[in-house]
Amino acid sequence: MSDVELVIVEDAEKVAAIVAERLARATREGGNVVLTGGTTPEQAYREAAKRAPDWSKVDVWFGDERCVPPDHEHSNFGMAKHALLDRLDVAPKAVHRMKGELGKDEAAADYERELGDTPLDLILLGLGSDGHIASLFPKAPTLQRQERVLPAVAGLEPFIDRVTLSLPAINGAQEILFVISGESKADAVQRAFGREPSPETPASLVRATEGRCTAILDRAAAAALPA
Repeated sequence: MSDVELVIVEDAEKVAAIVAERLARATREGGNVVLTGGTTPEQAYREAAKRAPDWSKVDVWFGDERCVPPDHEHSNFGMAKHALLDRLDVAPKAVHRMKGELGKDEAAADYERELGDTPLDLILLGLGSDGHIASLFPKAPTLQRQERVLPAVAGLEPFIDRVTLSLPAINGAQEILFVISGESKADAVQRAFGREPSPETPASLVRATEGRCTAILDRAAAAALPA
């Protein structure tokens, strides 16, 4: 099992630029790309649409979703649609949306069927200030589950039910890419990458089983890491 390579850059804009370039490369390589929510990923998506307007070789998946309609302000799909998908000249081969409006149990079962044993080539992950990733929250029972897709309960605001990929699904990806910026994430970064793995910090349990795991951090987010 691989460790995490840490790449520390000046600011959130640089983080977004690096992630955008990795997404642009994915459009040339093709395969299955898993998107995440968050402000810095949103910046990356806007830039990626400029750098790579043709996504015809890519299947787009999602790491988690809130149980809301796709046009809701809290929808990860809705954000990705506005920031990336609507800006492309050529659409992805397929966009596999988590249908959160079905409710967490039905939506998770639906996505599990759709995902099946599809190999995931690139997964983007944010990091919550509590150390959560996707919708896998500290000490949650979902951290022990083996299915690839799970219903989940929110561990922080907004307290909306969720659908999420599981740890085995995430760790089985060919490449895992953390996208992290901001001083508010510094403590979670230190717990995720500077200490022993613990269910108190789900991000610390993310390690690629066979592939590669990298965290792109700005200096503010990396401030609490040892020199």
